[in-house]
Amino acid sequence: MWPALRLVRRQLSTAAPRGLVYEKHGEPSQVLRLKNIEVPSPTNYEVRVKMLAAPINPSDLNMVQGTYALLPQLPAVGGNEGVGVVAEVANHVSSVRPGDWVIPADAGLGTWCTEGLFSEEALVRVPSDISVVGAATLSVNPCTAYRLLSDYETLRPGDTVIQNASNSSVGQAVIQIAASLGITTINVVRDRPNLQSLVERLRDLGADHVITEEQLRKPEMKDLFKNYPRPRLALNCVGGKSTTEMLRHLDYGGTMVTYGGMAKQPVTIPVSALIFKNVKLCGFWVTQWKKDRYQNREEITKMIRDLCDLIRRGKLLPPPCTEWPLEDFSHALRDAQTPFLSRKQILLM
Repeated sequence: MWPALRLVRRQLSTAAPRGLVYEKHGEPSQVLRLKNIEVPSPTNYEVRVKMLAAPINPSDLNMVQGTYALLPQLPAVGGNEGVGVVAEVANHVSSVRPGDWVIPADAGLGTWCTEGLFSEEALVRVPSDISVVGAATLSVNPCTAYRLLSDYETLRPGDTVIQNASNSSVGQAVIQIAASLGITTINVVRDRPNLQSLVERLRDLGADHVITEEQLRKPEMKDLFKNYPRPRLALNCVGGKSTTEMLRHLDYGGTMVTYGGMAKQPVTIPVSALIFKNVKLCGFWVTQWKKDRYQNREEITKMIRDLCDLIRRGKLLPPPCTEWPLEDFSHALRDAQTPFLSRKQILLM
């Protein structure tokens, strides 16, 4: 999956392809180095891509740290997501051509670079009439949100979904996609000094209700369901007590999907919820979902097409971002790991 990475042992030049390389696992600020990399001309089914922009996601940092479920052979270029423009294609490539915009179809390609050499099947073409940031942040979090809302319950206009980590990039995408479908969202966030500002921002995206984890635990929560049906779907990215409290409000026979564990605490499920409420518990990892469809791209292509259509219509906005030149990657890494900053860090190539 990962193309062999060859470091060029010469003085760093702005003309040479460059990438954020790590030769061992560890804290990203300590092991990532901006180095010249060799990007040969493509052969057979290969595509040379000039990267435009790439975000820093938590999974990217976990991969560098060596704690992620999927790890590349070292040395490796960091980054799993981004957008680039096709610069050159080999003679057998048929799905893309020079000038096309492309995003990764899978994880682990190494997108924190100015240029890369990728296999044709590892790329998905996207339209160039959406924003660079919108395209660069498309292949992980919006895809996760799309699948969470599509694959576990048959949701109709007027149905309700509850989620925690609602301010995350996935959470914001869930709010917007659900709003476009007429689905009510109950969005749980952590308390913070600028809470009201966050509430207003999520409501601007289409959130129907924004509550804190403390409010989720209060008896008054039951009053909310006098006007709205109980959720058929609960989306968990936190774990611990937050999960248990959301589960209390799930409708009979509803589904809770766990796609992250920010609290690094176990998911605790009362036995009564399983016996008397017949709830279903599932896990989701978008990387595995894409791997399972690697040879049959129809579902992936449709998903990307639907998401791009939402972006064009102004129904799906990228998360608030701060853009950094690749040379300033250390500042971007710092801010990407700062709690409550609530901004996606984007590397511009």
